[in-house]
Amino acid sequence: MSREDLIAEAKKLRKGIRKHRDSTGHELCWHHPALWGLLPEQQDPLPTVPEWPEFLRGCIRYRQSLDIQLPNAARSHEEFHKS
Repeated sequence: MSREDLIAEAKKLRKGIRKHRDSTGHELCWHHPALWGLLPEQQDPLPTVPEWPEFLRGCIRYRQSLDIQLPNAARSHEEFHKS
């Protein structure tokens, strides 16, 4: 890759990482194929999806970890609405 190509690639990757980093609220729970699409490998691996009880327990543990890691983060009562 040329210097210019490398710079463009770095900017593209940084933009994708920032978009994922800056996701908030219900966006945190979603599959992010656009982020994986920034990789040079042209594949779209399908995730293994846990059954509902295991999935919900994982969501609860993830949310509990946010209470521990970010105890002063803003809280929201906003419901999820698919756009």
